[in-house]
Amino acid sequence: MTQQDKPGKAPNVLQIVGSVLAAAFGVQSNENRLRDFQHGNIWAYIAVGAVATLLFVLLIYATVRLVLG
Repeated sequence: MTQQDKPGKAPNVLQIVGSVLAAAFGVQSNENRLRDFQHGNIWAYIAVGAVATLLFVLLIYATVRLVLG
């Protein structure tokens, strides 16, 4: 674990995105989970989660449109 990734520091944007993606797949590490719950801003995680969900839905929609012609 690097100095930047220590659980005592607030997560940056890339760490928030990584945490949201890891949580979506169910593979979040305990250290990152503790960092997120202790120092994270809930609204940042909600915003990143909403954007990720929207992108996922649009990707599925585009794939279905491409396959069905």
